[in-house]
Amino acid sequence: MNVLKFGGTSVGSIENIKKVIEILDNYSKKEPVICVVSAVGGITDKLLRAGEFAQQKNENYLPLFEEIKTIHLSILEGLIPDQNEAAKTYLENKLSSLKSLLDGIHLINELSPKTSDKLVSYGELLSSFIVAETMKSQNLDAVRKNTQDLIVTNNNFTKAEVNYPTSNTNISEYFKNAAQKITILPGFIARSTTGETTTLGRGGSDFTAALVAAALRVNRLEIWTDVSGMYTANPKIVKQAYPIEKLSYREAMELSHFGAKVLYPPSVQPVLSLNIPIHIKNTSDPEAYGTRITNDNSNGFLKAAKAISNISNIALLTLQGTGMIGIPGFSKRLFETLAQEKINVIFITQASSEHSICFGIDEKDAELAASNINITFENEISLKKIDPIIVEKDLSIIALVGDNMKNHQGISGKMFSTLGQNNINIRAIAQGASEKNISAVIAEKDVKKALNAIHERFFEDQTKQLNVFITGVGNVGEKLVEQIHQQKKYLKEQLKINMRIVGLSNSRTMVFNETGLSSKSWKDDLNSGEKASINGFFERVKTLNLRNSIFVDVTANEDVSKIYANYLKESIAVVACNKIACSSTYSNYSQLKNLSIKYNAPFLFETNVGAGLPVIDTLNHLINSGDRITSIQAVLSGSLNFVFNKFDATTKFHDIVKQAQKEGYTEPDPRIDLSGVDVARKILILARESGVEMNLEDIENTSFLTENNHKSSSVDDFYETLITDEAHFQKLYESAKNNNCQLKYVAEFDGKTAKVGLKEIPPQHPFYNLEGKDNIVMFYTQRYREQPLIIKGAGAGAEVTASGLFADIIRIGN
Repeated sequence: MNVLKFGGTSVGSIENIKKVIEILDNYSKKEPVICVVSAVGGITDKLLRAGEFAQQKNENYLPLFEEIKTIHLSILEGLIPDQNEAAKTYLENKLSSLKSLLDGIHLINELSPKTSDKLVSYGELLSSFIVAETMKSQNLDAVRKNTQDLIVTNNNFTKAEVNYPTSNTNISEYFKNAAQKITILPGFIARSTTGETTTLGRGGSDFTAALVAAALRVNRLEIWTDVSGMYTANPKIVKQAYPIEKLSYREAMELSHFGAKVLYPPSVQPVLSLNIPIHIKNTSDPEAYGTRITNDNSNGFLKAAKAISNISNIALLTLQGTGMIGIPGFSKRLFETLAQEKINVIFITQASSEHSICFGIDEKDAELAASNINITFENEISLKKIDPIIVEKDLSIIALVGDNMKNHQGISGKMFSTLGQNNINIRAIAQGASEKNISAVIAEKDVKKALNAIHERFFEDQTKQLNVFITGVGNVGEKLVEQIHQQKKYLKEQLKINMRIVGLSNSRTMVFNETGLSSKSWKDDLNSGEKASINGFFERVKTLNLRNSIFVDVTANEDVSKIYANYLKESIAVVACNKIACSSTYSNYSQLKNLSIKYNAPFLFETNVGAGLPVIDTLNHLINSGDRITSIQAVLSGSLNFVFNKFDATTKFHDIVKQAQKEGYTEPDPRIDLSGVDVARKILILARESGVEMNLEDIENTSFLTENNHKSSSVDDFYETLITDEAHFQKLYESAKNNNCQLKYVAEFDGKTAKVGLKEIPPQHPFYNLEGKDNIVMFYTQRYREQPLIIKGAGAGAEVTASGLFADIIRIGN
């Protein structure tokens, strides 16, 4: 004998009922089947609402009744299109009696619990009739049995208590003599010892199925719903969540208490007490294994944590005061007050100092609880022994559940460190001595990020989700987007990093997609996006509140650099190509570094110096390993190196600078490069990373430009001055040529001071043969005294700069 229960969604449409019938037909070919059905999805709520309208003399109960009538008749018509007159007549008569009941409620302006039970019983009576009649029309051996003839209760309407001896006898006797292969039972409803219609309360259809399964001592109870079992997390919030094949009763109960809606623990108690397994199955995917819940905790349960769940709309109340310390009875009075008001306590924690008691309840009960507690402790509050009750709202409880967590060290640390790394503040913590559940209260706004972060840490194949937000989609930004999309598969397979670009912005528009922007249509999406705003972009990133968020600045905009601190304070990592922040005042640079540490948000800026070359990374490794920088000599401008490598007596300085700008080697304003400011910023950053406190004005900058060049009012004006002063640049070239030297713009740091300027480099120097747009950095340290550590390679260009940014993002992922 099999007992299967189908929920409201499973019988909520013509297509779903067809699936239910197919499942029952297949089962019945092996052994008899008992099928318990809920009301059609949403009907119970509609019946209750219609009853409330009728009681309130609100005529809206009439169109609501017509909606209920139409739903049932259309389902019947869709399932039995021909020769359905008898079934249709029966259904219309039942609906007519429902209408009469609603009219009566409207007439006498009263809806008692007794009448409410009779009203909502129509849902299961109608759905079970439709299922049974459809099966009969297909010549299946099916009989509908009214559960009210089997389950007997007291008169505690809306939540009747079952008379187990009588009900068990009725069920056993009926099925002992039943010859049909399929029996359809309406769930949720019963009959009192006085013959009145009663209902079994929340989870009533599950309760009906559990009662029948327990009375008949079946091998298992199957509960069919619209999901493939109980998941590692809510799949609507955590897309990577997956069904759990096996759970213990205790794990299932814990998850159900903390928000998993598949099971309502009290309703399945009859089978738990007899150790009858429960199997959760999916009506739309009957071949899926689902979740098997048993009392066997020995096989297949080796994983420490099984799932993460949550309860929303929680209020946290705190009773505290020095007058509580060492005084017995405070807890008793507190919880008696809550019990008298029928307020359910979901979460409790108490400081070992006895100074405070903290507990979580449903947010809707918060005001009632607070007012009554303040009355209970009115005397102590007036004497300043305790404080008035403190109420915090907009909270949620998250719970990590697993029977075997007690056998694994570090589970709590792993959970709380994951929350901390994502800037999720924990308001309260509770963990029982059994260690089957670790609960924490957090802000409601952080639930999605918390569940995804913890799920990623505990339940996924060590794949880390990175959510990238890029500002500045010009030459470098576009290459970065292309590189990320190109390497997506490799990153996931080889580095276990799932990287997606969630937000993009240029100077005109910005666009966001929480699931990741398309690699094919991102340009069109950006072009048609909303108006760009620096603060607006930050607010959207903050509101999305995604785990492992990374902000990437690929601009040269000072206003963008000023908002880095806001990102870091939200534990959002910052990757900067923009040099302005790290070369601004030392106090600002230092603050950003400190915020990065305080909020556990990486602040990386490798591309500030040498584009994609590992200059800063190498410097940091030297410092971190205990070495000390004694001096740095470098050619740090790919654009200036390109210019002076191309410039000679046969070319015009103006033309070479134009070419460098056109090929993307200079900033949009080439004066930044040619003035030496860009190089000064780079050596400043290296000096600071070496541990020296220095500002930009401390760097000696010997400019090779003319006074006329410096006074130019615009980029176009600057180019005009280059033409005018061509003789000056030819003179610089001629001098170097006569001395058998190459012109290089060199940055130098001696451990205390720094300077930049154009120098004539002789043939024996490492800088002499530096070609094209290449950079070179020579680190002299305590360990590299005579022969410096040299880094050399392309120091400009969109692709290499993008690759440097990409490397920083990957570094965060690792």
